[in-house]
Amino acid sequence: MRIPVGAWFSIKETVTRDMTVAHRHDDMPEVYSTPMMIHVLELAAAKAIAPYLPPGWVSVGTSVDVKHLAATPVGFTIVARAEVVEWDGKTVTFRVEARDGVELIGEGRHVRAPIDLARFDRGVAAKALKQPGRDQP
Repeated sequence: MRIPVGAWFSIKETVTRDMTVAHRHDDMPEVYSTPMMIHVLELAAAKAIAPYLPPGWVSVGTSVDVKHLAATPVGFTIVARAEVVEWDGKTVTFRVEARDGVELIGEGRHVRAPIDLARFDRGVAAKALKQPGRDQP
């Protein structure tokens, strides 16, 4: 598998109240939440490399190092962009950023690992059987 440095993808989304900090905490401001920003940055990164993965493969996040730089109110459109800066044969490193039409609101790095989904699912299922407190046969 070859994942080219420079591959990128961007996603636009409009901030709604359910994407704000106030959605979960009424005493907080009604601005775009950090977890929502990280989610869309991760999604952009996954989509940037999806065309280069073999059939049956996806990518999973392994590291996020992002700064949330500015508040964004409801109604603004966010553009999240992820660009491949390194592929070492096992993991893909991205430069990520989010803008709200007025300013840069977030930036950082994100790392993803391509995985064979069927193999991964088997591992997760085996782990689920080991859950503490679960009745063992």
